Amino acid sequence: AGSRGQPDLPALPPGGNLGRRETAGPLFLQAKARVGPPGGAPGPAGPRGWGSPGDFQSHEEDDRKVRRREKNRVAAQRSRKKQTQKADKLHEEYESLEQENTSLKREIGKLTDEMKHLSEVLKDHEKICPLLHCTMNFVTVPRPDALASCLPR
Repeated sequence: AGSRGQPDLPALPPGGNLGRRETAGPLFLQAKARVGPPGGAPGPAGPRGWGSPGDFQSHEEDDRKVRRREKNRVAAQRSRKKQTQKADKLHEEYESLEQENTSLKREIGKLTDEMKHLSEVLKDHEKICPLLHCTMNFVTVPRPDALASCLPR
C-alpha cells in the first residue's frame, strides 16, 4: 500500500500510455482531418496535407467515411433487431409446440386408458355373448334364420 492508505498504482510506461492507442477511433480521425497539425504550424505540402488543395478532398473523404460508418452502424442495429425478433418468434413457436406436445401426450394417455377399459369390457362380453357361442356362426353361407336360432328365446 502507498502512503495515506491508497493502493500502489503501476508505473506508467514512457509516454504515459497504458497500452491504448491514442490514434484509435473515429473521433481522432475527425479531429485530425479538421484541426491540422499541433502548434498551428502549416502542414506538409502535397495532395493530402493541411492547407493544400487536396485538403478539401481529404475532408470530403473523411465525411464520406463518417457517413458510411453511420450508415453501417444503423444497418447493424437493424440487423441485430431483426435477428432478435426472429429469435423471439422462434421461442414463442417453441413454447406453443411444447404446450401442444404436452396436450397430445395427455390425450394419448386418456385414449390408452379408454382402449384398455373397452378391451376388458369386450373380453367380459365375449364370455357371455350368445352370438359368439352359436354353432351357426361357422356356416359360410348366411341364412336368414341363422340369427334367430342363436338368440335366446
